[in-house]
Amino acid sequence: MLGNAICTSAERNTQDTASPLKTQMFAGQCGASTPLNGSEIAAQLRSTLPFNLADTSQSQLLATTDILQDGHILATVIGAPRWKSDDLKQQSSVKGHASALLAAYRAHGDKLHSELNGHYAFAIIDDESGRVLLSTDRIASIPVFYHIEDKTVVFGTSAHAVLTASDSSSTAMTHQGIYDYTYFHMVPSPVSVYSGIRKLMMAELVVIEQGSVSRTHHWLPQFKNTNRNSFDACTQKLRDELRESVRDAARSDKNVACFLSGGLDSSTVAGMLSEVSDGKAHAYSIGFSAEGYDEMAYARITAQHFGVELHEYYVTPEDVVEALPKVATSYDEPFGNSSALPAYFCAKVAKENGVELLLAGDGGDELFAGNERYAKQKVFEAYQRVPELLRSTILEPVINRIPGAVPYSDKARSYVAQANVPLPDRLQTYNFLNRHQPEEIFTDAFIAQVSTSYPSELQREIYERPQDASSLSRMLYLDWQITLADNDLRKVSQMCSLAGVEVAYPMLDDRLFELACELPDDWKLKGQTLRHFYKESLRGWLPDATINKSKQGFGLPFGVWMQTHAPLREMAYDSLLKIKTRGYFRPEFIEHLVQLHRDGHAAYYGELIWILTVLELWLAHNDTPEI
Repeated sequence: MLGNAICTSAERNTQDTASPLKTQMFAGQCGASTPLNGSEIAAQLRSTLPFNLADTSQSQLLATTDILQDGHILATVIGAPRWKSDDLKQQSSVKGHASALLAAYRAHGDKLHSELNGHYAFAIIDDESGRVLLSTDRIASIPVFYHIEDKTVVFGTSAHAVLTASDSSSTAMTHQGIYDYTYFHMVPSPVSVYSGIRKLMMAELVVIEQGSVSRTHHWLPQFKNTNRNSFDACTQKLRDELRESVRDAARSDKNVACFLSGGLDSSTVAGMLSEVSDGKAHAYSIGFSAEGYDEMAYARITAQHFGVELHEYYVTPEDVVEALPKVATSYDEPFGNSSALPAYFCAKVAKENGVELLLAGDGGDELFAGNERYAKQKVFEAYQRVPELLRSTILEPVINRIPGAVPYSDKARSYVAQANVPLPDRLQTYNFLNRHQPEEIFTDAFIAQVSTSYPSELQREIYERPQDASSLSRMLYLDWQITLADNDLRKVSQMCSLAGVEVAYPMLDDRLFELACELPDDWKLKGQTLRHFYKESLRGWLPDATINKSKQGFGLPFGVWMQTHAPLREMAYDSLLKIKTRGYFRPEFIEHLVQLHRDGHAAYYGELIWILTVLELWLAHNDTPEI
């Protein structure tokens, strides 16, 4: 079963105000539906939910679900919300989260998020007022897809479930979705690869009533950039919050372990897990027999330092050939992050060892400024502080006249050119689709049906959303949506589901978000030192080697392995040959790409081949009409 979707009337039946809630639940691949009303809804939905993103014979359910109908209002909550008031805490513990959600809705209406924290998604079907409310937590940790057709709303936690329950108008695949995937290597919210389906962004509330749809954000960060507390007091608070978030995530009713790449975040989670566990903590790590890709040594350092039992698995090219079709086709939409495959093997080995819940370390770089691009943009921002008149009348004319033979002249011109590109566009300077004209890559017929400016417009809208925020804070917020919600969480959650393991993200606890928003910029990024505050907070607790290492992660040496492993190369080239016939990409571009990989930078161009290989595998598996 691919998932479940709920279908409900979007408008109240004005002829009979006492009529039962018009709701249908759709489940299974066949698309069969069973009309339900009254107590039958709660009874049958309880037996089929929570929504599952993978084949139920292979996967564990991702989240607990509670559903309740009270009069003309039905509420369902997926995940693990935390209620702020004592009354709602008590109500949720006695009667369930859905009961608490209904009470919050009746008391606060659309402002009910003032009572909510934690990781959750919810839906409220208010038949009395003819409204449907859909919402996600502040990082969209649980996906929500929806489709509106006439007076009907179909929603669920997977696109496939919504497709099954919808008419054919929503199943058409858009060229824009394919373009966005090529640009981002995934399809970012709020649109999807399907014409009629949208998905919620982080902290989004969608209200559907009387034929209209309103989209608002129930939470926006308030970046204070000042802190009344001392640096030392904040470092202690960070340690305390990290410990509590790991303790809360490591539920006692589950056999818990953690991912361990050897980086700051996964090492922190592993260390905290070792402190809050009753027995020996366990961690899972992936290695590669390829120079520059293997971080197993750092994972071993962390494991030894905290007394964690480390389980190692080395991914081989043969593993990639065997698992890639399964991994690529498991996603609701094309998803090209190559580290999905090592994440899958990590979760798969853990499942085989009896692990039920894995703790992931995602989020620390985006909360506490750990990505290289933040420091790089700080260098460019310095140029923007030079008076514009001085730049345009003196500096730039002089720099542009320096002969190319003069040392560093080209670098100076490149610096000025990039510095003059405003944020957030400058973040995508090295994007393949910005370094090449779209007309070089895509066919004319394809280009005619897409907006090549949409990816930039989307990023600008997200970047500008926080009020009174610095450029660093805006970059962090942009990454919360594009890097975390749309990419990393999708990647890890789906791979854990595919392997049959639950996953939790202690680094993305609300308390850590709030602490991060209180820290000044120069604590997070001191000069060119990334994550200064975080590193100093954990210095002496984490191993020095972990604090001082450069960021790497679970990168896959796909392009390198293609050069030497014939079956892997054949699978990729076969996919490229097939995608050439679809009319998206210019055949000469595909041929040139293969040549660049053979004769040029294998890792760089291998990543692009991976993106197209995954796309073709996904398209072949999801053979739907296109518009």
